[in-house]
Amino acid sequence: MCSEFDLIQRYFKKSYTNAILGIGDDAALIAVTPGHELALSTDTLVSGRHFFADADPYQLGYKSLAVNLSDMAAMGAKPRWIMLALTLPEALAKHSGWLAEFSKGFFELADRHQVQLIGGDTTAGPLAICVQITGEVAAGQGLRRSGARPGDDIWVSGRLGSAALALKHETQQIILDPDERAHCLPALLMPVARVELGQRLTGLAHSAIDVSDGLLADLGHILESSEQAACIHLEDIPCAAELKKRMPQPAALQCLLAGGDDYELCFTAPKIHREPIDRLAAELILPLTRIGEIVAGEGLIVKDALGNRITMEINGYDHFRA
Repeated sequence: MCSEFDLIQRYFKKSYTNAILGIGDDAALIAVTPGHELALSTDTLVSGRHFFADADPYQLGYKSLAVNLSDMAAMGAKPRWIMLALTLPEALAKHSGWLAEFSKGFFELADRHQVQLIGGDTTAGPLAICVQITGEVAAGQGLRRSGARPGDDIWVSGRLGSAALALKHETQQIILDPDERAHCLPALLMPVARVELGQRLTGLAHSAIDVSDGLLADLGHILESSEQAACIHLEDIPCAAELKKRMPQPAALQCLLAGGDDYELCFTAPKIHREPIDRLAAELILPLTRIGEIVAGEGLIVKDALGNRITMEINGYDHFRA
């Protein structure tokens, strides 16, 4: 069995290109680009809560970084450095194949975004993965939740609800046919962080957030921080065909509006920026869809095609709700 330091050396230590000093000392040393601010975020994934105990290690390594990259995207920041705290059961610490696949998925995504692992920790215990990410954004240009203004369009990237639909299938709450499952499962297991989109939205968007806990919950965070209200239209919210054909069944509504794990961006922007955002969508080959408007007041209204108000018992994922 590898010692803690052997494990780090074998699976997680790489050469450094954008850090002064990385793994191997008591702390890392980094040099911040002049005229930039740091954006920092931390996410923890716990076995049995955020992923299945038998999750594929390659996909798990990928996703553990992807969810942090999504936070950088929501801030309009360029991801630069990551730290990994890995808690491993003894059986996995002895399993060189599991560790090799986990680090492969992790580093393939890190290399894709030129982000450097510069430190962290390993310990024994129930499987849990904690990633802390640091990015840079030009001073004063970071996207925030608090910038929404009355009259702003509300936009979302990509399509929502597929990850939640896949999860309902995997937990036997619904049944997808094999083709539907194959189409939805990648959204759950290997989400795409919209890093380039986030950076390109600086100067266009007034506010942004990544949709990790569900559209209603996360858009609600923008409204609360901005002290605004909103009205969105159910028929305008983009989703995959597998979900659309199940609308407006309660389970489908829950996936679309409150399911979470989408890691798409929800952002608000003034109407004068519609054409630049449409051009950006074409350039990135990524659907960007207007789903509603910021209005003065309090609360979030969801309307169906007939103008009727839709209410949900649960608006999103809660880490402390069983």
